[in-house]
Amino acid sequence: IGGGGSALRVCAEHRGGINWLSLSPDGQRLLTGSEDGTARLWSTADGQFCALLRGHESYVTFCQLENEAAFTCSADRTIRKWDVLTGQCLQVFRGHTSIVNRILVTNDQLFSSSYDRTARAWSVDKGQVSREFRGHRNCVLTLAYSAPWDLPGAPFEEEAVAGGLLVTGSTDGTAKVWQVASGCCHQTLRGHTGAVLCLVLDTPSHTAFTGSTDTTIRAWDILSGEQLRVFREHQGSVICLELANQHVYSGSADRTVKCWLADTGECVRTFPAHRHSVSALKYHAGTLFTGSGDARARAFDAESGALQRVFRGHAFIINCIQVHGQVLYTASHDGALRLWDVRGLPRAPPPRPAAPQRSLSRLFSNKVGCAAAPLQPA
Repeated sequence: IGGGGSALRVCAEHRGGINWLSLSPDGQRLLTGSEDGTARLWSTADGQFCALLRGHESYVTFCQLENEAAFTCSADRTIRKWDVLTGQCLQVFRGHTSIVNRILVTNDQLFSSSYDRTARAWSVDKGQVSREFRGHRNCVLTLAYSAPWDLPGAPFEEEAVAGGLLVTGSTDGTAKVWQVASGCCHQTLRGHTGAVLCLVLDTPSHTAFTGSTDTTIRAWDILSGEQLRVFREHQGSVICLELANQHVYSGSADRTVKCWLADTGECVRTFPAHRHSVSALKYHAGTLFTGSGDARARAFDAESGALQRVFRGHAFIINCIQVHGQVLYTASHDGALRLWDVRGLPRAPPPRPAAPQRSLSRLFSNKVGCAAAPLQPA
């Protein structure tokens, strides 16, 4: 079932595992962040190496690529901004006192989460902290941001959401919603009985979806703090989430991916073909791409759940997936970036309203506990 895929190109210049992969908004470049303490820029046109970003004093945990600048964060407790043309470091953001797990750049703000139990907002231009978000009792793993124009609310809420809302997930078992303008905690989302490993935000409905080591996904209204529904069919930690077309896709340590109706929590599909924890998800043009601790990536028809293709060649866990045009990019803890031809996969059907379909059934990084034992290539 599902024909095999051959790599178009293997980029093995990193000397350590790749923890994250980011695609620029214009689709022209890729950025990889590695255990070797460097980040590298690549061209999507031909897969050629463009620039080496060197300066961090420990491994790079996460990265984000914009059209004009690249951003990386590291276990050295700093965040760096880089020129994408020259590879020169333009700014160092200092202030966190432990590993920086995630960053999120939006407009002129940069948000970060850390093992030091805080999240922070920074001025991109000045490189200085503008807000500290303190209240979590353990490390902050993941975050998402909703801009003020995405938050229509009652008049009494206008001041509270004037600067937008930041949502953070922590190993303390809670997610928190913060008022960016004031730095105050707007809501604490309590209900999980394990660490919150991942979250996605549906801004039109101001709903956050959180995945946890307690095996559940939970939906929350970020304005009121109300728990809306609980998704309960996984048998292992929920490691990654993807939101597309009013469906939530979840990857789990139970080796499955599940598809849920976002507005009801009904599980409508299970993708069971993996041999290890599911570590990465990416929905693109009607296809769900998945990466796993079994060192393989897979392509599934998102509508039917049918396995379309298996991509073999990596030797360790696949940490991140991106798709651009007809090329799939996979980044692995084996230190390689691989490019795969995905031509021939079905195109997306016209969008239609979500409805029950009875016939269809990192942020959690390796450093947190999702590392896989070395595997032999299949």
